[in-house]
Amino acid sequence: MERLTIAGAWCHTPRIHTDERGAFLEAFRAADLREAAGHGLDLAQVNCSVSRKGALRGIHFADVPPGQAKYLTCVAGSVLDVVVDLRVGSPTYGSWETVLLDDTDRRGLYIAEGLGHGFLTLSEQATVVYICSQPYAPGREHGVHPLDPDLGIEWPSHVEPILSDRDAAAPSLKEAREAGLLPDHDACLAFYDTLR
Repeated sequence: MERLTIAGAWCHTPRIHTDERGAFLEAFRAADLREAAGHGLDLAQVNCSVSRKGALRGIHFADVPPGQAKYLTCVAGSVLDVVVDLRVGSPTYGSWETVLLDDTDRRGLYIAEGLGHGFLTLSEQATVVYICSQPYAPGREHGVHPLDPDLGIEWPSHVEPILSDRDAAAPSLKEAREAGLLPDHDACLAFYDTLR
């Protein structure tokens, strides 16, 4: 588990064993996450999205507590995944980091509660599987517009983004903060302590 520059996000690059039959890898190991994050990941829901090229999903997050931590991997195709620090008061508030998830390196990405998440599909089609710590709860799910120029995420220019109506109508980072939608950094840290 390699820690990203945003606290609460880790990338796992598995060892892939290949032979004449194909390949085998350990896509997720609870012990590795526990060692890195200091706590495990309760399994409440598994999501699977199949997206066409250009599909831009996110930037999504949930109210903390309880939030929704995610561990995700791209099992077919490739996506550019982005983690955004939406925690007001965080030293890295408003910053973002990208990780290429694909069916070649087969990386996994852990994203803690309070962080924003999204991805852009780079291949003709991609399948992403998410392990989630909490089930989907519409009343506490939110989004920030993924193309917000103030956020400035550097999406690849050669892929035309396709947004859902919900994501296209999402507020900017500034609007979400002014509306009181964003998680508080100290509240997130206090919540993380309860997971240990």
